[in-house]
Amino acid sequence: MYRVVIADDEKIIRMGLRSIIDWEAQGFTIVGEASNGSEVLRAIEDYAPDVTLIDIRMPRISGLDAIKTARESGFSGRFIVLSGYSDFEYAQTAINYNVTSYLTKPVDTDKLIEVLARIKDELDAEEEARQSKDDFMSKARKQLLRGLLTGELKLSDNEKNDLNLNHRSYQVIFCEKYSLNVADQSYNLSDLLRVTNQNETEIENISLDGRNVILLKGDHPIEKLNLMIDKFSGELPPEKNSPLDSIFIACGSVVSEADEISRSYNEALEMLLHRFFSDKNQHTMLYSDYHHTGDDDNVAESTIDTDNIKTAPVDSNDTTAANSDNTAQDISSSLSPADKQHLREEKINEYSTLLVNNIQVFNRNKIAETLKKLQDELYSAPLSIRDEKDLLVDIYLKIKEKLMVLFSQTEIPFMANSEAISFIMNSHYLHEIVLFLTEQFDMVMTSIGYSSRDSIIDDVIYYIEHNYQSNITLENIAPLFGYNSSYLGKIFSKKLGTNFNSYLDNVRVDHAKEILLGTKIQVYKVAEMVGYKNVDYFHIKFKKNTGISPAEYRKQNV
Repeated sequence: MYRVVIADDEKIIRMGLRSIIDWEAQGFTIVGEASNGSEVLRAIEDYAPDVTLIDIRMPRISGLDAIKTARESGFSGRFIVLSGYSDFEYAQTAINYNVTSYLTKPVDTDKLIEVLARIKDELDAEEEARQSKDDFMSKARKQLLRGLLTGELKLSDNEKNDLNLNHRSYQVIFCEKYSLNVADQSYNLSDLLRVTNQNETEIENISLDGRNVILLKGDHPIEKLNLMIDKFSGELPPEKNSPLDSIFIACGSVVSEADEISRSYNEALEMLLHRFFSDKNQHTMLYSDYHHTGDDDNVAESTIDTDNIKTAPVDSNDTTAANSDNTAQDISSSLSPADKQHLREEKINEYSTLLVNNIQVFNRNKIAETLKKLQDELYSAPLSIRDEKDLLVDIYLKIKEKLMVLFSQTEIPFMANSEAISFIMNSHYLHEIVLFLTEQFDMVMTSIGYSSRDSIIDDVIYYIEHNYQSNITLENIAPLFGYNSSYLGKIFSKKLGTNFNSYLDNVRVDHAKEILLGTKIQVYKVAEMVGYKNVDYFHIKFKKNTGISPAEYRKQNV
């Protein structure tokens, strides 16, 4: 509906104009009224009407003066002048002010409808042209953004200005639903960031190859993102079913020049395509966490080789599945068939032998270590995720074959091969497959005679002592030992008299003390070395353990 303001000093005439026709049937709605020229100008400022019906003779400021003032201030809406005088001089003056029509009182209904119909046609045509122009500009803008992100286009200074690329910092992130088994994503990260960001031009949202890409421009939205990422960390996880709990984000590093945005894009894409290797309940993958220079202070220059990027896990119903499959084929072709086969056979023999030996002696520590080593090797292996799943299937089947020969007199309730293969190949994450293997090995050990679980806490302690530097939580190590996190937490607390997190904090703080006294390494680096990403959180835990800050501890004991 187009907006209309009616201005006449006589109330009865304003009421008559309201009821003389069905305004909405003509495509208009009356948004305001005015009884003098001053009120007309206020109404124009408040409502920005498309059409103003205005009487020439009104108190304070005449209708013509009001039209003149409005035009001088840049108002471009239509005016229909009303007057009780059929005076050519008035009509001629009104025309000079670009008035659309001049109607005499009493207003003829048919004439008013005719004028409104003509105005509506003009407004419709203008809106269509404006929409067409906006669509064209939007498409052109999106095309420039795509070229900027992928590095396919080198933008001119004018094009950078058009895209508001005049900031001192930029960051590219990918955002997708956290649960890959859910059809729809309830929340969009760009919407969440806009809630706390006044300037919407600092956040660009674009779809590339079916993936949601967000470009942050300027310090403010990047700072807001960092606050959100803090909530994603193991120390400050997002609340269940909250907006932040429903999304997964992959972040490139922060860059200072518009021409470096494509580097941040490629880094973020690399992290997204490595999502298969993320931990349980992990909501973010940051390029800066995985790639550092020798001094650990600066993010390394991106050296991404797209031929060796692993493909992300995709839902079979997801529109990006085809793209990921094509990438997998490209990666697979980077190795010769002979090399691929040799690598496969080598790994199958190595890991099946190690795991079978560990299963036979009921060595949970070694099983956990071997699976961890396998995870680490798969992360850096020059294979696609599809090939890695095939490799895991072969390792599992080889282990099963060996165990059935070794314990041919024992009934081991193995899962059917088809079910095991289906589970591994359809898993979205490596940690799901590791949990499956751990459960299978635990089932085998139980079947062949391993029933005592008294040593399990010793195994957990051993694992903590050798892995405290990494992001270990009860949730992500419990599967390695064949337990759910809740039950393992209960038996851990019962045996040691303290909970898992407190014990882990004490181990980390003890190692931090050794580093503080034996080196001059900066406190924030010590925090990273013992497993704390958040240095403030490290300070809290250290002070809780010792009663003083890390710096004070070093000063008092050196």
